[in-house]
Amino acid sequence: MSDGTAKTEKVQTRVAVSGARGRMGRMTCSAIRADADLILSAAIDPAYSWEGSLREEGDSAGDAQRFADLEEAVAAVELDVVVDFTTPSSVRENVLACVRGRVPVVVGTTGLGPSDLADIEKEAESQGVPVLVAPNFAMGAVLMMQFTRQAAEYFRACEIVELHHDGKLDAPSGTSLLTRALVEEVWRERELEREVPIHSVRLPGLVAHEEVIFGGLGETLIVRHDSLSRESFMPGVILAVKRVRGLQGLVVGLENIL
Repeated sequence: MSDGTAKTEKVQTRVAVSGARGRMGRMTCSAIRADADLILSAAIDPAYSWEGSLREEGDSAGDAQRFADLEEAVAAVELDVVVDFTTPSSVRENVLACVRGRVPVVVGTTGLGPSDLADIEKEAESQGVPVLVAPNFAMGAVLMMQFTRQAAEYFRACEIVELHHDGKLDAPSGTSLLTRALVEEVWRERELEREVPIHSVRLPGLVAHEEVIFGGLGETLIVRHDSLSRESFMPGVILAVKRVRGLQGLVVGLENIL
């Protein structure tokens, strides 16, 4: 006998991944498909225009619709969120296309400059569409930046070394630029105008690493974070996908949704 209680069907968040054939894109597709609250509705990558690429080895899009063009995907599929892991040369236009299509965006691609962010912020506010830009999705990296900000209150000399795999296209990394901005913000509050040098290393065998070195009288302090696998980014990516729709306008940094 029925107890008269209506069962409500769980509504999954419909997600598209732009850059689905890249290393981060493939892993993001797999993570979304493994989460019961999410559904991978579309996978977007120029590689899908190549004959034979739809099911080639390494593709992790499952049953999602595949598109070579982002704007085509946004127009054709009902989407709640787009995740962008593409390239520095294309990310700005990708984000603006999503915002104009009124789809919230999670951006993991680095390379957005101040003018790019200003354009995105203006369009996001105009359209009423949230955009989350995260230079780093690893929880440990977020903590590293928080610890660095604290240390900057007590030290007046600092340099940053960021190390990444040799396939990373941009240098310095987005994480190191944000870390530098945090240190320099603290210093400006204390009327210290000084730039933090950043040293970039690109080598095979690395994934993503950052070391912030502070120097004082007779001592040094090193704050370091190491991502040993891209798996370290996935909890942050999934969290961002689930929370971006609750934001307003442009938000930079994963720490704003923790």
